[in-house]
Amino acid sequence: MLLTELLHPGILEALAGAGHGARVLLADGHYPASTAVGERARIVHLNLSPGVLDVSTVLDVLLRALPVETAHVMVPPEGEPEPPAIAGYRSRLAPVPVETLGRFEFYDAARSPDLALAVVTADTRTYANLLLTIGVRAERTLTSR
Repeated sequence: MLLTELLHPGILEALAGAGHGARVLLADGHYPASTAVGERARIVHLNLSPGVLDVSTVLDVLLRALPVETAHVMVPPEGEPEPPAIAGYRSRLAPVPVETLGRFEFYDAARSPDLALAVVTADTRTYANLLLTIGVRAERTLTSR
């Protein structure tokens, strides 16, 4: 048994192979994961039933497992209000910068060859997609047994 709460073998494998600058997509249940992810990305489906699991739950676990340098969110067309999910991400990720991309710009960013992992959730919220860029581990944060 591992000494971490992140136990999913596919996610662990993808993250172990990713490094600084690699990206991780946390997709809501509406996201077109069959066409809008990078060719080399590992796709992990966690969409068991609507609402189980959501992006926020996966994000909370990942934030305890990897450093995040920047994040991007998908936003609705100009003039529409910012979805509530985005405020939650800003709060969870602070002080990490959270930048906005329009829908098709977000799809293009997720199709990048830098995308190492796409986690498809069953989040039913609209515009709940999140694209994380992996940062570097701070010096002296590795403890030996």
